[in-house]
Amino acid sequence: MELPVPTRLGEVVWLQPFPDALLEGVADMPPGPEARYEQTEAVSLAFVTALQILPPRQVAVLILRDVLGFHASEVAGMLEVTVESVNSVLKRARASLQRRWANDREAPPAAGSPAEEAVVAKFVSAWESADIGGLVALLTDDAFIAMPPMPFEYEGRDVVGRFCASLFGGGRRFDLVPVRANGQPAFGAYLRTPGGSRRGTSLYVLTLTGDRICAMTRFEASVLPWFGLPRSLPSQ
Repeated sequence: MELPVPTRLGEVVWLQPFPDALLEGVADMPPGPEARYEQTEAVSLAFVTALQILPPRQVAVLILRDVLGFHASEVAGMLEVTVESVNSVLKRARASLQRRWANDREAPPAAGSPAEEAVVAKFVSAWESADIGGLVALLTDDAFIAMPPMPFEYEGRDVVGRFCASLFGGGRRFDLVPVRANGQPAFGAYLRTPGGSRRGTSLYVLTLTGDRICAMTRFEASVLPWFGLPRSLPSQ
């Protein structure tokens, strides 16, 4: 598999996917469907923004405070800084997130909505059939893919399309198993082997804007058990 030349090398290489099922146990989880939707949106926005634009300290404070619900004093103790420093960093991180998403992106469809399901169904169909044209049609012009812990990143519809094409080289084909991570649609990817079994290779998390995909994050297969997914699937 020959990958295209990365657009850039990322600096945030430690961020990991967070199973949506664990959000039920998040500290200070707000009651009611509207508040829960806002928290789910915060998880997904914080995650993708962290990968793209925020420095590591802002990422840590944003996720600990706004996503996981820790108090400022608790975060200060974890990071060995003052409460005032935590509040200042959080203010800057929130401002960066607001500018990035309020001005540049359509809102993502609601989790589990027909609109989200329609985009997801098109993605699964294109991916499992290695339909590069179908995949590229789903991407925004500035679509972005990252692959933590590797620092390689690709930005732009054409470059991301070439990266996906490289995965299907040599006749490789994959099956996808849906889960949810970071408040977003996600999939365990399983490579079909000549013997008929299917080997887990990675976890993909999609970030949606309107009816398009603006970002994908590819994690190593080691995270699959976190989502109740097996290392391999039996023969079909």
